[in-house]
Amino acid sequence: MWREYSSGYLKNNRSAAVSVMTAAFISSLLLSLLSCQFYNMWKYEVERLRAEGDQYALMAMYLVRDANDEAPRLVFPLFLLIMGLASFSLIVIIHNAFAVSMQARIHQFGILSSIGATPRQIRTCLLQEAAYLCAAPILLGTLLGIAGSMGLLALLEMLAQEMEGRRASVFGYHPLILLFTLLITAITIGISAWIPARKLSVMTPLEAIRNTRELEPRRKCNSPLLSLIFGVEGELAGNALRVQRKALRTASVSLLLSMTAFALMQCFFTLSEISTRETYFEKYQDAWDIMVTVKDTGIGSFGEAEKLRQIPGVDDVIVYQKAQAKSLLSEENLSGEMRANGGFFHDSGKYVERDGEFFRVSAPIVVMDDASFLAYCEAIGALQRTDGAVIRNLICDVTNPDFRHPQYMPYIKEAGTTRLVARTGGVAAEMSVSDCAETAEIPVIAYTEEVPVLREEYATIDKYELVHFVPASLWKEIERRTGGAKEDTFIRILCREGVSLEELDTIQGEIEKSLAGAYTTESENRIREYETNDEKIQGMLLVLGTFCVLLALIGLGNVFSNALGFVRQRKREFARYLSVGMTPGELRKMFCIEAFALVARPMLWASGVAVLAVGAMLKASYMNPAEFLAEAPFVPIGAFVLSVGGTVALAYYLSWRRMRGMDLAEVLRDDTMM
Repeated sequence: MWREYSSGYLKNNRSAAVSVMTAAFISSLLLSLLSCQFYNMWKYEVERLRAEGDQYALMAMYLVRDANDEAPRLVFPLFLLIMGLASFSLIVIIHNAFAVSMQARIHQFGILSSIGATPRQIRTCLLQEAAYLCAAPILLGTLLGIAGSMGLLALLEMLAQEMEGRRASVFGYHPLILLFTLLITAITIGISAWIPARKLSVMTPLEAIRNTRELEPRRKCNSPLLSLIFGVEGELAGNALRVQRKALRTASVSLLLSMTAFALMQCFFTLSEISTRETYFEKYQDAWDIMVTVKDTGIGSFGEAEKLRQIPGVDDVIVYQKAQAKSLLSEENLSGEMRANGGFFHDSGKYVERDGEFFRVSAPIVVMDDASFLAYCEAIGALQRTDGAVIRNLICDVTNPDFRHPQYMPYIKEAGTTRLVARTGGVAAEMSVSDCAETAEIPVIAYTEEVPVLREEYATIDKYELVHFVPASLWKEIERRTGGAKEDTFIRILCREGVSLEELDTIQGEIEKSLAGAYTTESENRIREYETNDEKIQGMLLVLGTFCVLLALIGLGNVFSNALGFVRQRKREFARYLSVGMTPGELRKMFCIEAFALVARPMLWASGVAVLAVGAMLKASYMNPAEFLAEAPFVPIGAFVLSVGGTVALAYYLSWRRMRGMDLAEVLRDDTMM
């Protein structure tokens, strides 16, 4: 009997069945996609950790902790937490799809209960219906989730293939992941269906029979804004939406979350793109065209600079290496402006070390090949010598938090020499200044505000850095006393102005060919890196945008279910409106207002959240709001909202078309259990 009852109901209420199947399909798709992606992320991390030999981190990926391991190791627990939150969120969102279908039959179940049906039989019937409707969508959603994960991983691999030093990611899938996905999906959908089924089964027969299936407000509802804008139809549409608040909760939450996430994602990446362009690509577009990193080679061991300068299309070559040391300064060494600004008082001890009457500050050393150093001295008007250093004599106002518009002042007084000690290790780092035997006191050729044309940033984190530029010939003499240089050597290459990507690729290939065999190198060119950065941003937008669309689909499925499934439940409402003189045209206007309000409310809330978030991000980044507004992502956000609005409008149009052809007088006389 129960099988025949369920079969008859589903045949005559296909919209409710479609809503349940859509919710099951999308939830299984999302959970399958998440679990498959997390498995491949876990697999990638395990392979990387095995290659690096990090045993503690590797054990943590299997949820095994060593007593001697003090690191938090949160990667795998974070995966599990996100999976749990995703399942909980889907339960909250999709259980209304089941509730709408089940609550539409309260009157019917009251009649069945009055003739002997037990609460257990009613609950079992509802859960069996849910299992029947969801079996195929779960399998289809799981398979499409796996396929989507494969495509997503292929896309990410394509976007990241230009990144240096990364391991290739190969898609993998384990049978246990399939079982886990099906289990977590079944549990999610089972709980979503069980919640309304339990509530329905415990209702008394009298309560159920008294239910007229007509949507009526529990208290008087007013919609002043809609009434003010649209008149009587707006008031009626607002009341109808308030009455359907529970039934439309899935749509409201899903549309709000999808619109908010999409708007925040677009605004964040727009801000990031503007910031990256201004602080990196535009700032250094004239500083380099090709960068080559020569691995495990000191500047003294590299003798190919002149050969590179002869390559056709190359205008300028600078070979340099970076090192770190400490500079010894006293209070008297500081400039008048620096002392008036508080000197080293504003440092908490993180960057400046006090040693008696001296202060130790970081002194990054840029070691340049002799020819480039002499050309640099000529450019700044200094004597062309290779027995001393050029010091960048600038420091920004550390009390000004606006990093985008720093204010500079002279750092130290000009003197004839500078004193350097080792940064880490050795006696120079541990002993007092008076006991340090390993120091390097070298002549200062010039103090300047101009730096060599390199793709380097100075004093961005440690504001108290005192940068030194020295020639390679001098570096040979002082290297041991200053702690040595980093392992790699860098080559900055400039080509003609207006060079094209094809020309840069050709020159880059010639350089790599010239250095092949003798050195291990990595190279990049400016235009290619800019395009790669754009491709990565677009790829991330595509991936995250897909999740937003899937989230919106849950809500849109709920809208279709309510718009098409509640026509019969709203029949008395329509009859009353027609009986007091409303025309079909006015009812159509009411439907349009409902659709508009259903989209406008989450859109307004999402807009408010996005404005507050963008304001906070602009304040934190010290970006001029006009710069952001000039490139604000109004078009993609507007297109997303319009597509959602168009889909909602389609649902209400189909509902209106069905309602328009209904004989309301006949329906009011019909009290069957359809």
